[in-house]
Amino acid sequence: MARRRAAITAPELRGQRALQDLQPDMRGRNLQQQEFLKAQLSGFDFSDADLRGAVFNASDLRGANLRGADLGDVVAYATRFEDSDLSGTILRNGMLMQSHFRDARIDGADFTDAVLDLPEQKALCARAAGTNPVTGVTTRDSLGCR
Repeated sequence: MARRRAAITAPELRGQRALQDLQPDMRGRNLQQQEFLKAQLSGFDFSDADLRGAVFNASDLRGANLRGADLGDVVAYATRFEDSDLSGTILRNGMLMQSHFRDARIDGADFTDAVLDLPEQKALCARAAGTNPVTGVTTRDSLGCR
């Protein structure tokens, strides 16, 4: 009896190809519009990388260094950012639903017009501080904190 292989979707296939060139040190790299679906990127260094329009759906970025990275227009549905460094990161217009940021460092991060779950937004507001060095927007203002 022949074994059936699980079908792989086109985005997952593109994501696998993108992961082939991935290394733990990706700082300063141009990774615009790359797809990282269900990717294990825990502890990776994406500091100062250009990740505009990237897709990180269901990815693990726990403990990753994203300091100063540009994640404008990112799609990160159900992604884990726990313990990551998002200091000075730009997350403008990001789709961040069902993503988690527990213990992530967010000083100077710009979340302007990002879509977050309300409990995550409130938790981020409780520790929001600093001003983004590129956009000049305070983290509290970008999150709509009261």
